Amino acid sequence: MTLLAICRLTVAWCLRAFRDLTPAIAKVGPQNLGHRLRPGSGRDELATLARAIDEMMDRIAVGYEAQRRFTANASHELRTPLAVQRTLIEVSMTRALSGDQLKLLTAQLLESNERNERLIEGLLVLSESDRGLLARMPLRLDLIVAQILDHHRAEAADVGIRITSRLRPRTVLGEQVLIERLVNNLVQNAVKYNRAEGTIDVEVGDDPDLSVTNTGDDVPQDEVLALFEPFRRRYATRINYSGGAGLGLAIARSIVRAHGGAIAASSTGTDGLQIQVRFPTAGPVVL
Repeated sequence: MTLLAICRLTVAWCLRAFRDLTPAIAKVGPQNLGHRLRPGSGRDELATLARAIDEMMDRIAVGYEAQRRFTANASHELRTPLAVQRTLIEVSMTRALSGDQLKLLTAQLLESNERNERLIEGLLVLSESDRGLLARMPLRLDLIVAQILDHHRAEAADVGIRITSRLRPRTVLGEQVLIERLVNNLVQNAVKYNRAEGTIDVEVGDDPDLSVTNTGDDVPQDEVLALFEPFRRRYATRINYSGGAGLGLAIARSIVRAHGGAIAASSTGTDGLQIQVRFPTAGPVVL
């Protein structure tokens, strides 16, 4: 009995330092994510644990701030077209409109409503891809890319953009709807941020699995990474002025991450941008 009591006292004494951490950890909350334990340079187990907790809090704070910034940006993006719609409606209520004025008002309201629809659709896709994949199935990436390119060729040709492609058979594991959205966003972005008589070169192969290169304004290397942030737009020359929510490449990155892959962009050095996508190995090609 005495031995058991001694063991209990010894264990309690050993755990006392860990119990002392409890009040400090309990103080952490959304309002004080900057609170840290700051154990110093000690090399004992307790100091190591405290440093690990501080590092974890650093990561949580970064994620929380990114989420807060995303929410604020989304609210701003939604507020702007809603304010435009409200103004147009109020103007129409204060005076009688002619047929031409009513037609113009209707077109402006429709354009603003379409912008909201694109934003909400983009947010939903981003949310769906962030949650991960519910199921994976073998997909022929080359066939999906060929279908998307066929859809965009007429649009590109109207502004003098030439699309070239080299599509080797390639199978990836994933969700077809998300893979289609990924390819569509990359090609659509390549068309929009291009120049008259420009080109888009699309390749499907082994490494990288997918590459999309377009001509257009050169992107400074220090700005390339920021292109994947939500609501981030470059004020560059554009072929297509249909607008957008600034979510295209953010959605692409989220979809690639959900599939366990990697996406990277690089400046071509003189004219345009190249985006490369790599997926985990899916095994032999299914013909």
